[in-house]
Amino acid sequence: MVYDVFMRTTLTLEPDVARRLNARMRTEGLTLKDVVNRALRAGLTAENRKQARKRFVVKPHHGGLMPGIDVDKINQVLDEMEVEELAQRLER
Repeated sequence: MVYDVFMRTTLTLEPDVARRLNARMRTEGLTLKDVVNRALRAGLTAENRKQARKRFVVKPHHGGLMPGIDVDKINQVLDEMEVEELAQRLER
């Protein structure tokens, strides 16, 4: 079931907020009720969007490379490791 509920509420506004609401009422030709409802909807929607997004966090880990090894030349390192492995097999 869907009910339309209208609630009468008293708000105490900070002076800067009241000035901004009054300015919006004048420029857009809206009632206080309409300006407040639009502002609340916009704020609550933005809040929901912020909560929906999870922050991306980089989790660093040790790559296992020794100091002095250039990761841009990783293929060279792999080749050297294969040569070492082959040399050990041949020694056996």
